[in-house]
Amino acid sequence: MTPSKITNLCRYGSAPLEWSRALAALSPGSSPTQTHFLGTCRPDGTPHAAGIGALWRDGFYYFTSNPATRKARDLAVNPRCTISAALPGLDVVLEGTAARVTDPAVLAEVAAGYRAGGWPAEVAGDALTAPFSAPSAGPPPWEVYRFTFHTVVGVATAEPHGATKWTFDR
Repeated sequence: MTPSKITNLCRYGSAPLEWSRALAALSPGSSPTQTHFLGTCRPDGTPHAAGIGALWRDGFYYFTSNPATRKARDLAVNPRCTISAALPGLDVVLEGTAARVTDPAVLAEVAAGYRAGGWPAEVAGDALTAPFSAPSAGPPPWEVYRFTFHTVVGVATAEPHGATKWTFDR
């Protein structure tokens, strides 16, 4: 995955940040213990943000939601969304779309990733289940979503400093 466009957003003379740095910061985020925030848009146009346990796999983020939650209802109407996180040395905001995943092989891989991070998720039909989840997640089953980003903005919080926007043709 290589950016098709790199825009230096730093106004203090720092060079553009390398995408490899952002990718390295994202990749350790494969553990759902790192808090990420999903931004969606309600049908009336007002914003909504929710903490999620995002799982990084092969250049995509995966996350879960009970179908009755605000975020799932928002995504059913408008799949455009953001995921943001304060990662080690780099704050990021990813812009893209989320789509529900029902492929049994992908669900099994996502469940295994969550189990590796300490959440005992199992595939149940076309969703996941577990003995517990975040209090705001609602009861099981939890549908799985794949987030495909097209733009990433990174602001370095450690040397070398800078701010960069990476655009992808996906």
